Amino acid sequence: MAETIVVLDALSKETVLRMRALAPPGMVLTAAHSRDPAHLKEIIAGAEYAVTGQIGVDGELLRVGKRLKLLHKWGVGVDNLDLEAARALGVTVARTAGSNAQPVAEFTVGLMIALMRNLALGHAALKGGEWRGLGAGLRSVMLSGRTVGIVGFGAIGQALARCLSGFACTILYNKTRPLAEEEEQRLGVRYAALPELLAQSDIVSLHCPLTPETSGLVDRAALRRMKPGAVLVNVARGGVVNESDLVAALEAGEIAGAAMDVFETEPLPPDHPLLRLENVVLTPHIAASATDNFEKGVRHVFDNIARVARGEKVPPRDLVA
Repeated sequence: MAETIVVLDALSKETVLRMRALAPPGMVLTAAHSRDPAHLKEIIAGAEYAVTGQIGVDGELLRVGKRLKLLHKWGVGVDNLDLEAARALGVTVARTAGSNAQPVAEFTVGLMIALMRNLALGHAALKGGEWRGLGAGLRSVMLSGRTVGIVGFGAIGQALARCLSGFACTILYNKTRPLAEEEEQRLGVRYAALPELLAQSDIVSLHCPLTPETSGLVDRAALRRMKPGAVLVNVARGGVVNESDLVAALEAGEIAGAAMDVFETEPLPPDHPLLRLENVVLTPHIAASATDNFEKGVRHVFDNIARVARGEKVPPRDLVA
């Protein structure tokens, strides 16, 4: 009997067909068509392998998947997966370490430029019939030569550092375990404790996982350590930033702006106060979504599924639990 892979994110018919063409031989692939919990329980019930990008998987959903062998994150952040329940149920949890580093890094540079040069605001004004140039009070500054502080310096943070090398930026980084000196020299970066990084950076870019230690990391106190003209970029996880504190800092002019691809609540509520601010660029959790990186990411997931199907172990870099 063929084993089943279920994708818990709602996908277009075209995307499902592309994934089916790449699936391990002899396996059946299906995908959700909504986020409704009852629907997710229905489709996971008969699956041996579950794949999720943005859909959270709690213990209740895992317990419905009685045949489940592997829960695979299509990405790297596993804060929305119940790892304790997975361990208790004997379900292996894996992720696609490094597969989306370049798309996210490039997207981050795009957010920096869009925010600092007012691309989104100018675009929206023009589409609304308003020719709003710099004479209308818009602040426009270059990325080149700025000091960029990267919080979290794994595959994505390091890919961002490489992307920024062409902009002659001074790059500070912060992570739990600093790199060896030769690695810092190769990447052209310098370690800084978080208070120093916040105080010296023109741009603070977040790339750390959401953990108990990083939850609410960027709060009012952290924002007040930043330069008055600095900007914040978050493509990590929404919970790393206290959004109420961020809104207050933006309204008070304590920092110049923020670009956010991730939020505490997703989808972002239509009445969220961030949406009424002009000094922000907001995108709907799409930093990792690059059409030309699609096959690489899917093959990464399916290679691990094929390993588990053969009774082999997931590579240590991808193994979560």
